[in-house]
Amino acid sequence: MALEIEARDVIKIVLQFCKENSLNQTFQTLQSECQVSLNTVDSVETFVSDINSGRWDSVLPQVSQLKLPRNKLEDLYEQIVLEMIELRELDTARAILRQTQVMGVMKQEAPERYLRMEHLLVRSYFDPHEAYGDSTKERKRAQIAQAVAAEVTVVPPSRLMALVGQALKWQQHQGLLPPGTQFDLFRGTAAMKQDVEDTYPTTLNHTIKFGTKSHAECARFSPDGQFLVSSSVDGFIEVWDYISGKLKKDLQYQAEETFMMHDEAVLCIDFSKDSEMLASGSQDGKIKVWRIRTGLCFRRLERAHSEGVTSLTFSRDGTQLLSTSFDHTARIHGLKSGKLLKEFRGHTSYVNNAIFTSDGTRVITASSDCTVKVWDSKTTDCLQTFKPPPSLRGSEASVNSVHLFPKNTEHIVVCNKTSSIYIMTLQGQVVKTFSSGKREGGDFIAACVSTKGDWIYCLGEDKKLYCFSYQTGGLEHFMMVHEKDVIGLSHHPHRNLIATYSADCTMKLWKP
Repeated sequence: MALEIEARDVIKIVLQFCKENSLNQTFQTLQSECQVSLNTVDSVETFVSDINSGRWDSVLPQVSQLKLPRNKLEDLYEQIVLEMIELRELDTARAILRQTQVMGVMKQEAPERYLRMEHLLVRSYFDPHEAYGDSTKERKRAQIAQAVAAEVTVVPPSRLMALVGQALKWQQHQGLLPPGTQFDLFRGTAAMKQDVEDTYPTTLNHTIKFGTKSHAECARFSPDGQFLVSSSVDGFIEVWDYISGKLKKDLQYQAEETFMMHDEAVLCIDFSKDSEMLASGSQDGKIKVWRIRTGLCFRRLERAHSEGVTSLTFSRDGTQLLSTSFDHTARIHGLKSGKLLKEFRGHTSYVNNAIFTSDGTRVITASSDCTVKVWDSKTTDCLQTFKPPPSLRGSEASVNSVHLFPKNTEHIVVCNKTSSIYIMTLQGQVVKTFSSGKREGGDFIAACVSTKGDWIYCLGEDKKLYCFSYQTGGLEHFMMVHEKDVIGLSHHPHRNLIATYSADCTMKLWKP
């Protein structure tokens, strides 16, 4: 059966692309020429909440891109004018009343209604009963929110890109695009192959060598699986092709040897969820945010922390950045404003790592004071403090990192400087323990979790990679991975591929 595709839907997808990329003139022209309106918002809940709370500065820009019935639009604008008069924002009320198209039409079509507002505007006082009749401001807002919400829908973001991506995946599935095919269609290369089963690596695939006086301090795969990025002690940030083990030269800035960099050692990096932005934090407390495809720095946070930045995590929507530092704090920065939005204080030593819970309502921090803390991400209140179990020697241990556990959003994986790693609840109860059984010389330095959560990988101070099975709870495999002190590791988002890096000036890629 052939699929019927409506021309209107195609236009809507192009309209969405224009809207998401701020091509406002193109959006308006296409909408009026085709007589097709998009009428979408990013979130109906947020849109309704904005109307109910009277956040008109947020509502109006969204309404300007919607095609709403005249009566609903007039009700909305009338409400805004009345509220501006009530707040004695008379210039704003006058501008909306006399300069907007909606009110111009009302003046022609419903002159009494229009003149009522003009009279209220020149009064020296405001009478809510006269303005809202038997109703109240809040009830009016709720009615308008309900009426307008019925006109809008939410669609998944980037539909055009998603459809192109799906088409490419299908072509690759059909064998029309062999793996590694290069083509220039917004995203660079063809869709990634996904490994079906989670399984542990056993074989060295590539060794990437840094200069004799340099080594990687951090490495991360992009969420879309296209890039492997390392940040080094010499301040350089480099993007690698993990299939060949060589620098990615299809990025123009790297081909021209213009690298992303800091003045001091870059201790941590993180990708935004859409893989478009890369944040980097350095030893001198600075954070930079880059566009990975151009290598351009578009945001500098010169005084993000007073000491070195130890970890970075983007919020799910990519508008905020969570950072931790040797200065004993975790902080949330706004990417648009570059301002410090929240600070989490309470740890008595270095904060080594922080993550958002999957719903974004809480922040979880790991510290050298041997504790994990759970915070309210809005109020910054500390909701919970707990210590993972001590080492087999009985001593308390610094917490290296915390990780979301893919199989249960209420559980986290906690790695402290012992020879065990734990799955714990956010209240601090141990759900499962994985241990190498080593009493001395095998404490874990870093950890990561496989994509589906079937495997937990730990790097020990004995330079070995330990592979624990979630299913059996046992240590299924371990192997020597470096000659000098290990620093960290990273797991590919949908392949059984792990990158480990060490003070021996190498980064190694391991596969099954």
